Amino acid sequence: MSKKRILLLSDDLRMTSGIATMSREFVMGTVDRFNWVQLGAGINHNEAGKFVYVNDDIRQKTGIPDAELKIIPYNSYGDIVMLRKILSDFKIDAILHFTDPHYWQWLYDAEHEIRQQVPILYYHIWDNVPDPTYNKDYYESCDWLGCISKLTYGIVNRVGKMEDGIRKPLEDWQISYVPHGINENLFKPLEDKELVDVKKELFGDKEYDFVLFYNNRNIRRKQPADVIESFKLFCDKLTKEQSKKCVLLMHTTPIDNNGTDLYAVKDKICPDYDVVFSTKKIESDVLNKLYNVTDCTINIANNEGFGLGTAESIMAGTPIIVSVTGGLQDQCGFNYTADNYIDIKTLHDKQVHKDTPHGVWVKPVWPSAININGSPLTPYIYDDRVNNNEVANAINEMYLLGREQRKHNGQVGREWAIKNLSSKVMCDAMSEGIQNTIKNFTPRERFNLYKVV
Repeated sequence: MSKKRILLLSDDLRMTSGIATMSREFVMGTVDRFNWVQLGAGINHNEAGKFVYVNDDIRQKTGIPDAELKIIPYNSYGDIVMLRKILSDFKIDAILHFTDPHYWQWLYDAEHEIRQQVPILYYHIWDNVPDPTYNKDYYESCDWLGCISKLTYGIVNRVGKMEDGIRKPLEDWQISYVPHGINENLFKPLEDKELVDVKKELFGDKEYDFVLFYNNRNIRRKQPADVIESFKLFCDKLTKEQSKKCVLLMHTTPIDNNGTDLYAVKDKICPDYDVVFSTKKIESDVLNKLYNVTDCTINIANNEGFGLGTAESIMAGTPIIVSVTGGLQDQCGFNYTADNYIDIKTLHDKQVHKDTPHGVWVKPVWPSAININGSPLTPYIYDDRVNNNEVANAINEMYLLGREQRKHNGQVGREWAIKNLSSKVMCDAMSEGIQNTIKNFTPRERFNLYKVV
C-alpha cells in the first residue's frame, strides 16, 4: 500500500526555531510511514519562490530508501491561494498545521472548502487555564488535534466537546496526547573529556562547582531577570568562597526589546556573583555539550506551553528546576495521565498540589501568585508567578545534593524521558493520529442546509 502524503504547514524545518526543530523531528521520524510536503514558513525567507527537494538528504540520514520530503519555502505562514495550488499540484491526503492558532485564521476561514477534499489536523498547545472557549471555533475547524501537553489535552477535551447546537462536538479519537519528543541520540550524557573545549570557551581557566543553566529567549514571560535575582539570592546563602565557585550560564540574547537588558540587570541586581552569557547560535551537538557542562537547567516562566530546553536537559541527564505551569508539569514526573487532566485541569494551585510526588530529577516551584492577563485575541489567561526566594531555595537544594547525586538523579530522569518524552513516543502518537483521521474522515458536503423558522 502506498504511503499517504501529508502537507505540513509550519516553520521551515531546516531552521532553528522550536517549531522548526519539532517539525524536523516528527517528519524525520515518520518518513517510513508518510510522504511529506512542507510549506516552510520564514520571515523574509531567502528561498521564497523556490522548490526544494531533499529526498536524497533525508534518505541518507534516515536509511529509508523511499523517503520523500519536498519543501516549498514561503514568506509568512501561507495563504489560501498557495494552498489551493498545492492541493491541485500534489495528491495531498491530509493537512497538518503547527503553532499558534491565530497564525492560521486564513486556514480556518476556508476550512469548509478544504475539508471537502482533505482533513485538517492541528498539532496544538495552549499555555494555561481558564479554558479558552474563544478557541472553540478553531478546534471545531479541525478533524484531529494532537495536544503537546496534558494541560492542553484537558482543555481541548472540555472546550471541543461543548455542545453549542451548531456543530458536532469532537469525538474521543479526534483528540490525542502527543508530547514533544526529544531525540535521545542527540541529547545524551557525555564524558568529561568531550567537554574540555566548550568549558574553556565559556569559562576560560576558571573551574566551577555548580553551574546553573538558563536556555530560553530573553522575553518577559520567560522571567530572565527573575532568574538572575534568584541566583543572587541563592549565592547570598553561601560563603564567599562557595559563591565564587558558582555561575549562572545564560544562553540567550542579552538585550531584546521583547525582554530587557540583562547586562544592566546583572550589574544592578547581581554585581558580586558570576553570570556568563552564551550568545552564539549553536547546533544541537554543541547545545548538548552545554547541558552536560551544567549541573541544573532552570525555567521559571510564568506561562510555558512545553519548555523544550528543560526537556532536552532531562534527556541529556541534567536535572531541572521548573515552575509548575503549563507543559512544564509534564516534565516533573507527576503521577497523572493526560485523561486525569480533563478533571484536575492544572496543578498550579499551591495550596492543593504542593505535596504532589515528583521525579528526583526535578525541583518544582509552585506559583505564589496567579493573575489574569489577556489581550483582544486571547482575552483571558492565567499568569503563574513564582516567588524568587522560593526559587533560590530550590537552587540551594539542588546545590546541596552534590555533583554525584545530581548526576544520578539526572540519569534517572533520562531513563524516564526515554519512556515518556522521546522522539519515538511523539512519532508513534503522531502517526496513529494521522492514520486514524484519514481512516475516519468524512468529506464535508459542498453546502449546509438550515431550516429557517
